[in-house]
Amino acid sequence: MTEMHIGFHEMISAADAEIQTVSIEAARAMLEDESVQIVDLRDVRELERDGMIPGAFHCPRGMLEFWVHPDSPYHKEAFAQDKTFVFYCGSGWRSALSGKAVQDMGLKKVSHLEGGFSAWKKSGAPVAQREARKPR
Repeated sequence: MTEMHIGFHEMISAADAEIQTVSIEAARAMLEDESVQIVDLRDVRELERDGMIPGAFHCPRGMLEFWVHPDSPYHKEAFAQDKTFVFYCGSGWRSALSGKAVQDMGLKKVSHLEGGFSAWKKSGAPVAQREARKPR
């Protein structure tokens, strides 16, 4: 087995120390705020199975840096807006690492959802269903 120099828990802790964490209550209050964009980083299968936060923009984790950077051929205008971005995933791990990555790239006003979508759903917060993809 390859010796690792840093573990994922340490990486998540370091990211959490550098980006803002938003509570479920605070995120619920942001749902109608036009200056906030909530971003779902989960795989499309997770969205189809579990639903998503209403109004969230879906950005698969593997495409995040490409969609954020304006010079990328995959850039998405959603990330060119002057908004506060609240990232979330299933448990808050991918979103912490993602928030740190895009903050390091220069994206301003970045935060992530404490506890992720599992905490959101457990709290009784609203959930929207995503339509299943049609087979090609």
